[in-house]
Amino acid sequence: MSERLEAEHPDDGDASESTDADVALAEVHRAEWGRIVAGLARRFGDLDLAEEVAAEAFAVAVERWAADGVPPNPGAWITTTAHRRAIDRLRREARRDDKHREAVLLADDSPAEPVGAVADDRLRLLFACCHPLLGLETRVALTLRVIVGLTVEQIARLFLAPPTTIAQRITRGKAKIGAARVPFRVPEASDLPDRAAAVVAVLSLMYTQGYAATGDAPDRLRLDLLAEALRLARELHALLPGDGDVTGLLALLLASIARTPARISADGALVTLAEQDRGAWDRDLIAEADALLGERMRRARATGIRLGRFELLAAIHLVHAHAPDAGSTDWSQIVALYEMLVRVDPSPMVGVNHAIAVAEADSPEAGLIVLERREDDLAGHYAFHAVRAHLLASSGAPAEALDAYERAISLAPTAAMAELLTARRDGVDATSPG
Repeated sequence: MSERLEAEHPDDGDASESTDADVALAEVHRAEWGRIVAGLARRFGDLDLAEEVAAEAFAVAVERWAADGVPPNPGAWITTTAHRRAIDRLRREARRDDKHREAVLLADDSPAEPVGAVADDRLRLLFACCHPLLGLETRVALTLRVIVGLTVEQIARLFLAPPTTIAQRITRGKAKIGAARVPFRVPEASDLPDRAAAVVAVLSLMYTQGYAATGDAPDRLRLDLLAEALRLARELHALLPGDGDVTGLLALLLASIARTPARISADGALVTLAEQDRGAWDRDLIAEADALLGERMRRARATGIRLGRFELLAAIHLVHAHAPDAGSTDWSQIVALYEMLVRVDPSPMVGVNHAIAVAEADSPEAGLIVLERREDDLAGHYAFHAVRAHLLASSGAPAEALDAYERAISLAPTAAMAELLTARRDGVDATSPG
């Protein structure tokens, strides 16, 4: 959606007349895009129509608000405009007379629907869109696009997949929902367990995207996405406190977001974990994560259940959180946790992080052995080449390290990451003996 706004925003050379409108539009888009689109989809039964008329309403707002001022309730203005656009379009399409009559009945004066089992508006919409009719990856991709408002390119980076693959997945998902006439209804309590895995995946990727901000984010982070992912994870845990993935996700977000104040330097550069000021970390969030995960691990020991992916990731983050400095990190414990995690989640990126832990606990050469097992899976991803470059430099192979850094820089997903990798490359001594 953001790319649509940029493409449709008139550049008249006078920023002073449209600044308030621009700020208001950006806020409405970030806070309410998902609610607006999901509400339209529920009422009209057509995701494509919902996205299109929502985008049209934002485009109209660009012109109207700059001229007339920002309305008292911007979100309601966008919603009403989108509803009217949808009804006008359906009225013009005679073949959709039945849907038009239904839309007219529902559009303006229908009573508010009951909230059902999920009180939070945004979380309720996530559950509604994560319909089990679709495969898990399609559910997640579709929800990230429709509710969170990420672009196809952003979702593709999160899935480590080509944008064309993600676009096809979303298109087919919409078509399948349309063909089955799936209602976007309020989820009942019985729906929640079957849909929880998809909601957890959406929130996890929402959090990941918060740390993958593109060059248009001055602070290099999407703090709004991070805060919303954490808020929704708390709400989800309140609904499903016994779900291990839900508990693990919340603990992971708490432990990771606790480090946010130290992730960006005063001049706007990314700061690696080893270089962060640990005194700036939010110890209250870390303590909350400790309490959640500690209870879960005690229950796992008592019942013999195996810890899941998010619980293990949270445990790894907490090992880092409890080290007073980088040199005191218990890497042997982290290696043990990654070895458990690889059995639960043998994904390529887990393998990359496992290699880093092995290198720290043992040697760069040992880490390279683990890493290069993943080359076929991750040859097109910057993280593989960045870690390989670091380990090659540490093991005395500077020429190979420089080549690997060049490859990583060429694949970097953001300007901030490219800058960090360039600095690392420039620190390699090409004349040192191999």
